[in-house]
Amino acid sequence: MTVTGGFVAAIGEGDEVVLAVGAGARTQRDVEFTAFMVDAQPALSRTAWLLCGDVHRAEELVQHALVRTYVAWPRAREGDPIAYARRVLANARIDHWRKHRRELLTEPHEVPARERASVEGSHAERDALVRALVQLSPQRRRVVVLRYLLDLPERQVADELGLSVGAVKSAASRGLAHLRRILANETTTTETLKEER
Repeated sequence: MTVTGGFVAAIGEGDEVVLAVGAGARTQRDVEFTAFMVDAQPALSRTAWLLCGDVHRAEELVQHALVRTYVAWPRAREGDPIAYARRVLANARIDHWRKHRRELLTEPHEVPARERASVEGSHAERDALVRALVQLSPQRRRVVVLRYLLDLPERQVADELGLSVGAVKSAASRGLAHLRRILANETTTTETLKEER
């Protein structure tokens, strides 16, 4: 990630993120933002990946959110900066979806099923959940991710997504019901395949 004008450059090496501020000494703003970015980046990456289902697009969303949060840092730090960055993530995902409505997300059968003997059951469950999340509508996916995977209260989800609390409750209820149906079908299919072997 790079912002022109010599302000921010994020360089990732593996799981490590380094922030460099060019063109002179670091300001207090830069120090505060650097600390925020280091703390928030893993959670933002997970949220972005759950929202879009694609690792590369998730990285782009996180970079976009961090740049926008940096630009608005004086305002963002007054409230809850992680909520601000999550809102930018959700809005960027919505904008991308609107521009590319005809684009299909990864099809559930294209997500690699890591069903090897050495993989623990939690990995298989996680993969099944991601495949199921991809099948939800974008709004339901955002609500389910924020409400249940990030464990945010309904009011905060509503505020971050610009929805009413009732819309959040409805989307969460319908999204969970849809996830249950998808996961029940996947469990039945997996058990049938195991029995046929």
